Amino acid sequence: MANLETHIGEVVSAVKSQQGDVVLVGQSYGGMVVSGAADAAPSQIRALVYVDAYVPDTGDSVWSLTTPRFRDLFVAGARADGLNCALPPTLDPRCRPHPMGTFLQSINLSGRWREVPRKTFVGAHGWEGSPFLDLYQRLSGEPEWSTFALDCGHNVARLQPEALAEILLAQV
Repeated sequence: MANLETHIGEVVSAVKSQQGDVVLVGQSYGGMVVSGAADAAPSQIRALVYVDAYVPDTGDSVWSLTTPRFRDLFVAGARADGLNCALPPTLDPRCRPHPMGTFLQSINLSGRWREVPRKTFVGAHGWEGSPFLDLYQRLSGEPEWSTFALDCGHNVARLQPEALAEILLAQV
């Protein structure tokens, strides 16, 4: 079964197969994945972009970083089989259940991901109950981070594609 390490390993393989520097983008849980991949191969990564995403330290998990409201949603979503978190019906119908293990597994980081020269956080500030607002505020005050606030829901790529594309192209 897929877990956080599986996802990180897949991204590390993709990064190492590239000829030049890459820009890694992680949305929501994907922030865990890009952090782990950047920790393994920081010299090949030009920029990290977190889109309304978790930014972990070593030992963190999505479970430890999120809010009680989202923990309750994860548990409710896993009631069917205990292994996969069903997605809300309001999401794109192409979305598939998410393995609960990825939310529960702690990440092991050496801190090398911080060597990536550009770090950007894009906050989606148009939805109620976001677990990322405090993180956005904290990162806004850190000089090594660029932050952007968009007035939209969590699915930034669907709701603000032009604004997100502009931010991503600026990283190249």
